[in-house]
Amino acid sequence: MESKRMEEPYFTFGIIADIQYADMDNRFNYLKTSMRYYRNSLTQLKAAVEEWAMESIKPAFILQLGDIIDGINTKDKSSKTALERVLVEMDKLPIQFHHVWGNHEFYNFSREYLNGSKLNSQARGDRIDRGGGTSENGEFNDESFYAYHFSPCPKFRFLLIDGYDLSPIGREKTSPKYDIALNLLKEKNPNEDLNSPTGLEEVQFVLFNGGISPSQLDWMERVLTSSDEKEENVFVVSHLPVHPDAADPMCLVWNYPEVLSVLQSHPCVVGYLAGHNHEGRYCMDPYGIHHLTFSGVIETPPESRAFGTMYVYEDKMVLKGRGLVEDRTLYYRDPKNKAERH
Repeated sequence: MESKRMEEPYFTFGIIADIQYADMDNRFNYLKTSMRYYRNSLTQLKAAVEEWAMESIKPAFILQLGDIIDGINTKDKSSKTALERVLVEMDKLPIQFHHVWGNHEFYNFSREYLNGSKLNSQARGDRIDRGGGTSENGEFNDESFYAYHFSPCPKFRFLLIDGYDLSPIGREKTSPKYDIALNLLKEKNPNEDLNSPTGLEEVQFVLFNGGISPSQLDWMERVLTSSDEKEENVFVVSHLPVHPDAADPMCLVWNYPEVLSVLQSHPCVVGYLAGHNHEGRYCMDPYGIHHLTFSGVIETPPESRAFGTMYVYEDKMVLKGRGLVEDRTLYYRDPKNKAERH
C-alpha cells in the first residue's frame, strides 16, 4: 500500500496547443504544406475535455498554449462567436485553464480586449511580482506584458511568459513598443512580405513571431532567482519555442538566445513548454532543460488526437500523450549538478 502511494504523482496537468478553431472548410496552411481542419479542431477539443474529465487522477489545471481560434475568423467578423464556442467546451470541464496568448489571439483581438476577456488568466497566478497587464491603479496598460507565475504544489512553479511583448501584431500602433518592434523587424527582414523568411540569416524574424522585452527578461530573472532560493522546479510556458532543436527555426522567439541565457542561468528551470510549431518537437539542452513543443490541434487529422497529460513526480515528469503527442519520461537534472550551470 505504501509503495502504491509512493508511485502517485504530486499532481497532473493537461496540455493542448494551437486549436485555431473556425467555422470554415478545411484548407492548406500559409506555406501550403499541411492541411488545417478548422471545424474538426472543436471536435478535437471536445475529445480532450472528455478524456481529462474521465481520468482517475483529475488534472490540477490545463495549459492552453495559445492560438485558441484562427485569424481567418476576422474575414467574416466571427472572432467573438468562434471564441465563445471554444470557451463553452472548456467550461464543461470543472478545472481551471491557464491561457497563453499566441499570434492568432492578436490577429483576432487587441491586447486591451484580451486583457478584459476570459483568456486573461492572470487572476489564477500569484499576486506577488506579476508581469501584469494592468497599471498600479488597475487600468489597462498597453506597455505591460501578459505574464505571471503560480505554484500548484510546494516546490513546483509555472512561469507563463509573453512571446509577443515586442511585436507589431501584439501592440497598438500608438505603443512605443510597436515602433521598437517594427523597426527591429524591418532591420532584420527586408522582405516586402514580413511573414516571409526568404533570404534571411535569422529566419525567426518574421511577423508571426515576436520578442521578449528587456523589462520582461528582468522580471523573469527576479522570479527565477526567487525560485532558485526556494529550490523549486520551474516550468516556463509560452506560445513561442526558444530552442532551435525544439522547433523549426522559423518559429522561434526573435531574441531566443537572450531568453535561453536567462533560463540556463537558473538551476530551478526544468522544462519549457510551447506550441506554435504545429508538427511538435522535443530536445533536452546541454543544461538539462527539457524543451517540449506540442503538436497543433489545427493540423491533426480527424482520426488522430493532439493533447496530453503530464504526471509530475519528485524526480521526473511523465507525459501521457494522445495521438500525435508522444509519451515521454523526462527526468529533472541531477540536483548535485545544478550548481554547475553558469
